[in-house]
Amino acid sequence: MTSELNAHGSGPRPRPVIDLHAHSNVSDGTQSPTGLVTSAAAAGIDVLGITDHDTVGGWEEAATAARRTGVTLVPGIEVSCAVDGVSIHLLGYLTDPDDEALMGELARARESRDTRLERMVVRMAADGIPLTYEQVLAQVAPGATAGRPHIADALIANGTIGHRDEAFDEWLAEDSPYYVAHHAPHPVRAVELVRAAGGVPVIAHPFTRTRSRSADEALIEQMYAVGLAGIEAHHRDHGPEQVERAEAIAERLGLLVTGSSDYHGQGKHNQLGENTTAPSALDAIEHASSGVTTIVRP
Repeated sequence: MTSELNAHGSGPRPRPVIDLHAHSNVSDGTQSPTGLVTSAAAAGIDVLGITDHDTVGGWEEAATAARRTGVTLVPGIEVSCAVDGVSIHLLGYLTDPDDEALMGELARARESRDTRLERMVVRMAADGIPLTYEQVLAQVAPGATAGRPHIADALIANGTIGHRDEAFDEWLAEDSPYYVAHHAPHPVRAVELVRAAGGVPVIAHPFTRTRSRSADEALIEQMYAVGLAGIEAHHRDHGPEQVERAEAIAERLGLLVTGSSDYHGQGKHNQLGENTTAPSALDAIEHASSGVTTIVRP
């Protein structure tokens, strides 16, 4: 844990380790919400954001684990968006879980994901890749948001590959012939929905190097015009050039800057706390929310 001098200059004051982007098996992580929070506590994380794809289904369990372990929990979601064939992810913090418009949009995305995976498996199997849809479904926890990582997990389980990254490198990327899109709102609309639900929208890793295309500044400006609050600059998929670009946009538009691990358990190489957020940014997120959903403190 990093430290700085306290207000009187008399000694070190611990600075909290804040990781605002992590996934449980309620979407495409490999750990339960309880397991995720427990791992965060063991890793020395003081504040954890649970941000499963298109669902708030892990919030209650994670909150119970957070109170038990002493971790401060920031309830959030990662909304899967798209524009002109480009996948854009939006983190929404402290949204109202009962907001009908946002929850309805997320439900449509989850339903579309299910049919999309089946179509991808059909394409892959037709090309001789040893995989069935039943094998994929066996990797999806009850009630979880299904996603491409579950296809990767099925390929791991049947011995075809050894790690999720192999599946994405070979077959699951957006430029793959097996890729099938799913319903996803326009990112501008997603910002509007998160704001209307009392939440705080932060664009996730917008310049990721692992995709063939990423967000552009014009889109970020459009999102800012309707309420985008922040940009996730510090992320494993951003190199120094991408971090600098994100920080420059944040300074120009007055956006808060976050950093996080995008942890998925054993599903990715990302480690809890490998990128973190400043306490001032967390304070800004809390103050910008409507207060309907609050940070869970021990």
